[in-house]
Amino acid sequence: MTSSSKLVRVTYIGLLLLALLAPMLGLYPVFVMKLLCFAIFASAFNLLLGFTGLLSFGHAAFFGSAAYITGWLIKAQQLSPELAIMAGMIGSGLIGAVVGLVAIRRQGIYFAMITMALAQMVYFGCLQASFTGGEDGLQGVPRGALFGLIPLATDTAMYYLVVAVFVACFLFISRVVHSPFGQVLKMIRENEPRAISLGYQVDRYKLLAFVLSAALAGLAGSLKTLVMGFATLSDVHWTMSGEVILMTLLGGVGTFFGPVFGSGIVISLQDMLADKVGSWVNVIIGVIFVLCVLAFRKGVVGELQAYLERRRRAASDPQA
Repeated sequence: MTSSSKLVRVTYIGLLLLALLAPMLGLYPVFVMKLLCFAIFASAFNLLLGFTGLLSFGHAAFFGSAAYITGWLIKAQQLSPELAIMAGMIGSGLIGAVVGLVAIRRQGIYFAMITMALAQMVYFGCLQASFTGGEDGLQGVPRGALFGLIPLATDTAMYYLVVAVFVACFLFISRVVHSPFGQVLKMIRENEPRAISLGYQVDRYKLLAFVLSAALAGLAGSLKTLVMGFATLSDVHWTMSGEVILMTLLGGVGTFFGPVFGSGIVISLQDMLADKVGSWVNVIIGVIFVLCVLAFRKGVVGELQAYLERRRRAASDPQA
């Protein structure tokens, strides 16, 4: 194991311990839970953009639709939270399959525009549907009891559920990327014509990656509804797609921890500045994003990884 790999492993262990001890350290649990939900969302988006090379402008459709499905099933149908979350994931995955089947044969800006157009259709569907509450959204969604045994009404119980789900998603995405399937996705990202020439059905791989990303984005939306107790049109609006793109690019596309770091920056800035500057918070975040892109072309975490890699190469080959 190289020194950089050891450093990464130690960093992950340290961050996991910090997450487990956060409530005892005085950190506001609801804020950390919201951050982790968006970290899952950004990581799901990064699976599609960073490791498959597909830029979607419509991921809010999956995040928001799952948020509505989960909220409605818990509030109106008294479904248990684990079943409601699973239903939200399945619903967002099915929507992802439909969107993917339409968009996946296109590339570049055409793919991005098709995903955005279809996501807007989902938005207007949520606006008009009776069960979503229209412009008022779903309010007062109860957390219920996990498996009918563990009450989630307390922030502490809910917090550790969110941490467990986040760790499971992070490990799952890591496993997917390092699997043979993930290696094919990387090959498609780097050189799709070569992947086709080697006999791979690239559309099938891209569709599966799209559906996986949509389902994980839905998981993030379902958890967010459970944590915050509401689902609104902002969850499915196109600006939410812009936010997740911002988080991913800011942290570092194609890195594992980059989207988590980027979501932490964006959510923290929104939380700190919302009461002070109001709607100007988006302008400030935009300026910070532009500065970070100019200074860190690969994202903050991407540039850090590139720096460590240069040091490793210099140490292994002093004459280079």
